[in-house]
Amino acid sequence: MSVLHLILREIAHRRLNFVLGVICVAMTVFVAFGAWGMLRGHDVEASGILNQHQAKTEQILAEMDAKTNENMKKLEDAIRKSMKGLGFNIFIYPEGQEMAEVYSQGFASKTMPEEYVMKLANSEIVTVNHLLPRLTRKIKWPEEERTVVLIGVRGEVPIAFKDPKKPLIDPVSEGELVLGYELHNSLDLEVGSRTTLMGQEFVVSKCHPERGTVDDITIWMNLKECQLLLDQPGQINAILALECNCETIDRLGEVRAEISSILPGTQIIEKGSRALARAEARVQAKKTAIKQREETLKSRTAQLANEKARLDNLRNSRESLMSVLVPFLVGLCLVVVGVLSFANVRDRQSEIGIFRAMGISDQHVLSVFLGRAWLLGCGGVVLGLLVLFLYEGKLPGNLGLIGLLGKKVLVYALLGVPVLACGAAWLPSLSAARKDPAEVLRHD
Repeated sequence: MSVLHLILREIAHRRLNFVLGVICVAMTVFVAFGAWGMLRGHDVEASGILNQHQAKTEQILAEMDAKTNENMKKLEDAIRKSMKGLGFNIFIYPEGQEMAEVYSQGFASKTMPEEYVMKLANSEIVTVNHLLPRLTRKIKWPEEERTVVLIGVRGEVPIAFKDPKKPLIDPVSEGELVLGYELHNSLDLEVGSRTTLMGQEFVVSKCHPERGTVDDITIWMNLKECQLLLDQPGQINAILALECNCETIDRLGEVRAEISSILPGTQIIEKGSRALARAEARVQAKKTAIKQREETLKSRTAQLANEKARLDNLRNSRESLMSVLVPFLVGLCLVVVGVLSFANVRDRQSEIGIFRAMGISDQHVLSVFLGRAWLLGCGGVVLGLLVLFLYEGKLPGNLGLIGLLGKKVLVYALLGVPVLACGAAWLPSLSAARKDPAEVLRHD
């Protein structure tokens, strides 16, 4: 009679004992590996939550950056429009010019070479844009017997290494004049009218509306023609520029330092305007946006840290519970399997004595009881894992049982649990195999 046949007969004869052992092992497997799966699932779920939080933070910051860039663009457009309407804010005057004279009459009496503007344009200047040379004088308009301000201008000179900028003012072509409000209004001149200035005939190309400033008695004309009329060829008395909207503590100081290094001796002043106020508002808005971004990032980082701490505490509490519960259940299971094996051996003493008297070796008897324990362990682990498969949808992580436990863990369970069951049944089985048949049958 084979060992397998004896094992199956043994199981069939003591079905309740075997089923109780299988259920005990299955419950232990279910709880132990379910706890393992819950911890693994918690890690996966926590990682997903933290990744979602990080992604949400990046999305919020990206939206803030996009909104900030949009606001900055709108503000820059407003600044450009304001600058175009209010004019230049950096004025470069000749060396030795008395600034009191400039402030009193509005222009410099000294002149400097027109080539200065080309020297600036061909340099690598970064603090200003829109270079405009100008020659300004207060003259007597002999033909109309009026005192006017004559300004000779040319097209703006682009900075060589920068992209061309849209000019703040339009140049005046040769043979044309642009008149302030008081002049064209009192002289009944309009666009297209012809008039004579210092013996030369010109066409009125533009008439400015009333501004309430000295511009109302100003005549703008081509720079070269102005230089010839004033007998100052190649000379200018100011270079106008637009200060770059740079975030710096001392804007004017940087402008003066850079221009002075290129045009030594020249004098630089800054004209305050609403455009500058808007430029400063842009800088402040940018600082505020950066501060809000930093505060948002700090807040989201703190939230992420708190969420991570909460998840870590939850895992630690679960791990602490499992570290007590699982060893207790495993130990209890081993005790139960050992007790059931001992009870089975005690109830089968007569059969064991008969087998030994018939010449069956103790190793053969030991194999029967250990084989029974092996099958009990296999049945328990298969049943426990089957129940886990049925409940895997309730485990965290949504990875399934194999995804959470891993194939190696399942293999170790299928091999290790039956070995532990054999270990629990070892002492009762060994006791049964070593009993003397004469001692056993003496009482029967």
